[in-house]
Amino acid sequence: MSRTVKLIIGLIAAVAVVGIIAVVVIFITGGSGEASEPISAPSVEAAEGGVVFSIIPAESEVRFELDEDLRGERITVVGRTDQVAGQLVVNFDAPRESTIGAIRINARTLTTDNEFRNRAIRSQILLSAQNEYEFAEFVPTSIDGLPETVSIGEPITFTVTGDLTLRGITAPVTFDVTVTPVSRDRLEGTAAAVVQRDDFDLQIPSVPGVANVEEEVELYIDFVAAAIADEDEDEAVEA
Repeated sequence: MSRTVKLIIGLIAAVAVVGIIAVVVIFITGGSGEASEPISAPSVEAAEGGVVFSIIPAESEVRFELDEDLRGERITVVGRTDQVAGQLVVNFDAPRESTIGAIRINARTLTTDNEFRNRAIRSQILLSAQNEYEFAEFVPTSIDGLPETVSIGEPITFTVTGDLTLRGITAPVTFDVTVTPVSRDRLEGTAAAVVQRDDFDLQIPSVPGVANVEEEVELYIDFVAAAIADEDEDEAVEA
């Protein structure tokens, strides 16, 4: 066997060992994916005429989508969780006075169809296995395109720009939002945005079989929110 062939074999073996080590590290550091606490978000206060709505996690979903090559096949990776919370204030008589509070997501609970990928996301990409990075948060800074009037059952569209913090890095993001006021105490809607992995330093670990991971990541929030009963009204009823 020639020296060149031996060198090539040695390099292949070294790469294989590095790949195996990476896989072992990911499994060890990936954690269980269990939330450390129930999902919650900062409360908001309504000005006169406003109604506070709160997102219902059990009826809502946050997900991300991006493409990658997995063992030579181009696939779309979808990660999802129902661990999302947030509040918003709707003024049905003056919609442009409506506001949105911080939206909080438990990034640790995001899951795909592959447990190894889930562990890689938690340990190497989002770092959500670490307590300081368990939660992602979107804080709105402006709302554009709200209509002058709204009607029950009629969807409205607008944009929300804010700061998204993920694994300790904050970058501006704009969501396109569609909301339908199903009734005066129930909202159903979806928000969509596209972010760049580089904006949050989302590095893909080098593991066998994975290549050409897309730079753009699509983010979606499908939500249902219910009106919170006014405490003063509750006290009046009890009296």
